[in-house]
Amino acid sequence: MDYLYHLITFIALYTILASSLNLFSGYTGLLSLSHAGFYGIGAYTSALLSVNFATPIVLNFILAILLSGGLAYLIALIALRTYEDYFVIITLGVQVVIYALMNNLMSITGGPLGVVGIPSINYFDTNLSFMFLSLFVMTSIYYLLYRFDKSAYALNLKGIRGDEVLMQSLGKNVKNIKIKTFVISASIAAIAGVLYAHYISYIDPSSFTIHESIFILSIVIIGGLGKLRGSLFAATLMVLLPEILRFVGFPDSIAANMRQIIYGILLVGIIIWQGGLTALNNKIFKALGDG
Repeated sequence: MDYLYHLITFIALYTILASSLNLFSGYTGLLSLSHAGFYGIGAYTSALLSVNFATPIVLNFILAILLSGGLAYLIALIALRTYEDYFVIITLGVQVVIYALMNNLMSITGGPLGVVGIPSINYFDTNLSFMFLSLFVMTSIYYLLYRFDKSAYALNLKGIRGDEVLMQSLGKNVKNIKIKTFVISASIAAIAGVLYAHYISYIDPSSFTIHESIFILSIVIIGGLGKLRGSLFAATLMVLLPEILRFVGFPDSIAANMRQIIYGILLVGIIIWQGGLTALNNKIFKALGDG
């Protein structure tokens, strides 16, 4: 049963990460490749505070959110002066820099050796109890983002995604709206990082690479940009699919390669299928509008 609890915990963590990235990328249409960096900042902040100063978990959450959100604000001030492909390149560079700092600041982060002996959260020191904690945090964030989706602020974001120039002509401060959303998105990612650090009890830079950012972005794209429920379903799929493939009886000599091939084919198929559904929905809405 511990294996099942472990999988559900990771589904909850990746749902938080995907939902937070979807808040920015899904509503503004700008793709970010730095999300794993903010995830890592949350993890390292809480880990280092807990190990070195034995700070309470509530304080760790607050400081992780403030540090990640503050850094995101500084990055957004520069990155959001650009558009589309250039923004993606800047966030890619930010991700690389954050990873390099984690990997090279030996005296602070432990470098490639990481941080060991991270204490568990009081009263949540078993897989079952931590699963319930992560589900509670995931549900709370999901509810807040659901309420956000119904707000006027969300309508502004959708308007920016649809026609940024039009929103500017209506007197909306598009840049400030994007900056605020980017900061909120990074802050929520830090929350997932804190949970991850105290669940695993050991972290190192390899958990927060560009590949992790791409994985999180893949969840968002598969679930659908701007679709919160899609983030939950896609996170479940992306976590469970590799585990399911482990039980396929391939010979040991080719098992790993075959799992990667099948995993890749299935993901491509899902993205094509999802894109086909989107195109079909657009045709239906257009036909209804014409009628």
